[in-house]
Amino acid sequence: MATREFLFAGFGGQGLLFSGKVLAYKGLIEDKNVSWLPSYGPEMRGGTANCSVILSDEPVGAPIVLTPEVLVAMNLPSLDKYENTVRKGGIILVDSSLIERKVERTDVDVYYVPATKLADENGAGRLANMILMGKLLSVLDEYNEETVSKALEKCISARHADMLDLNRKAMEIGRNYAE
Repeated sequence: MATREFLFAGFGGQGLLFSGKVLAYKGLIEDKNVSWLPSYGPEMRGGTANCSVILSDEPVGAPIVLTPEVLVAMNLPSLDKYENTVRKGGIILVDSSLIERKVERTDVDVYYVPATKLADENGAGRLANMILMGKLLSVLDEYNEETVSKALEKCISARHADMLDLNRKAMEIGRNYAE
């Protein structure tokens, strides 16, 4: 793996920071060096939000992700802002339920997942973020049920323990989604 940098971006309330946290904990479970850096506007829910995650075999020097290998965009302003920052040969995942335009670049791999629609259709309401996470891990060939489950258990608070199975289901939906 060496080092892999991720950027999750969208509106506050879409679960982007949670997605990044799950990915970071997955990295910790797999003995990776990890950085998780959330960023959100003062409005939080409904304002802009993004989350940088770095997973590495080496110590992480700085938590800032300027040129991500992977961008997960959950709204049009985020795709507009970050599309051109993704490294050549990188990956862009788009919630195509909320973003109608196509990625303009041809030097990256793009996956269009109607995550919000899939979440609604499968009774997973606000878990479009986890559908995208499942797809992401599948694309990277890093979906390990045991570590994903442990990361979810670590990130989901006791107050929301009843959401554990639904989060697992959402990730499986993403994992199995084929364009």
